[in-house]
Amino acid sequence: MTLLFKIVWACWFTSEILLNRIYKTKDNQEKDWDKNSLLIIWITISVSIALGVFATNKTEAPITKTSLSNYTGLVLIILGIVIRLIAIRTLGKFFTVNLNLAEDHLLIKNGLYKFIRHPSYTGSLMSFFGFGLSLNNWLSLVIIFIPVLFVFIYRINIEEKLMTEQFGKEYDEYKKQTKRLIPCVY
Repeated sequence: MTLLFKIVWACWFTSEILLNRIYKTKDNQEKDWDKNSLLIIWITISVSIALGVFATNKTEAPITKTSLSNYTGLVLIILGIVIRLIAIRTLGKFFTVNLNLAEDHLLIKNGLYKFIRHPSYTGSLMSFFGFGLSLNNWLSLVIIFIPVLFVFIYRINIEEKLMTEQFGKEYDEYKKQTKRLIPCVY
């Protein structure tokens, strides 16, 4: 891979590690809600990426015979990072990587949250799909994206239960007006 690919991948991985360090609360109450989902996410990500890169190096399963897949993947990684950062900025002080609600927590319904309930996850999933695509290997794409998608859905289910407990009917109404990850679809 070219230097461009390595730079984009490194920026993406570094941004995720920094987000995990900066936005993790020290509050112990999250353990009751989290159900170890953050740990499960990081294990799934690590294993999926390692196996996906291994599959790229050991199998021939090109998505395209040109570099179109590779560069489309890079664009999706960058777009995913941007969407994730916009979502984080919109939430402001209410964003945490572990499940935690502030005493003055508000239900944010503006910006990207007007259309989908979990734009940060949407951006992250877009980056994982882009990473798999940038490897230009069908097997790697599946190995990387599918487990991460399932573990994110697991986390979203936990998060939505917490939000329903916290905000009740307001969150139920919000769920009726928005989709989880993809506007007008899911």
